[in-house]
Amino acid sequence: MVTGASSGIGEATALALASEGAKLAIIARRLDRLERLADRIRENGGEALPIQTDVATETQMSAAVDRVVDEFGRLDMLLAIAGVGVAAPFQRTTTSEYRQMFDVNVFGLLYSIAAALPIMKAQRDGHVVILSSGTGRYIHPSTVYSASKHAATAIAESLRREVCTDGIRVTSVEPGAVSTEFISQMRPDVRDAVEKRLGDMELLEAQDVAAGIIYAVTQPKRVNVNILTLYPAQQAA
Repeated sequence: MVTGASSGIGEATALALASEGAKLAIIARRLDRLERLADRIRENGGEALPIQTDVATETQMSAAVDRVVDEFGRLDMLLAIAGVGVAAPFQRTTTSEYRQMFDVNVFGLLYSIAAALPIMKAQRDGHVVILSSGTGRYIHPSTVYSASKHAATAIAESLRREVCTDGIRVTSVEPGAVSTEFISQMRPDVRDAVEKRLGDMELLEAQDVAAGIIYAVTQPKRVNVNILTLYPAQQAA
């Protein structure tokens, strides 16, 4: 089950998992994009179930997991990739942006885990992959976004300690700057500032992060990749 699968890292991860033979439930708000992605997966011999879902709505996330279990009989992996961000200093971030980032990046993550975890515990098998960020580990002047990703990193590490004896693995993935829609969807003033800061740096591609996720989830059951950090080679911080 891949949340945030309609674009960027979520889409790339879904395609990478499909190439490894996974049966996929792809989750996002934009159903048209999910259906196009499902068609691509099916054309290559894979299996994909698109489910229009807002991860920040608890009932929708719970219903999505129920549908996955009804369709496939089990849930082996939750790839919690859905996220939003405004990479701006605190005084240039609005209160509505505070709420949106915490609704998706924190509460949406918690709702996803809460829905999936009972299934995995009953199976005594599962893997939760949480997309955090480099800003979730290192101090960064995007105060609210960084706070939401610090929360995601803490959730991943605490959850791993809680469920490691239940046959469930937990991995936190913490990329630096990635070339996706993430930056283009920010307010124009914030987007311009971020693009100026990044300059002509060669950014990570979504496929680079997806390849790291594939590495983590294909390790032997005895191996838990706790934290996976990927940065562009030119990115210092």
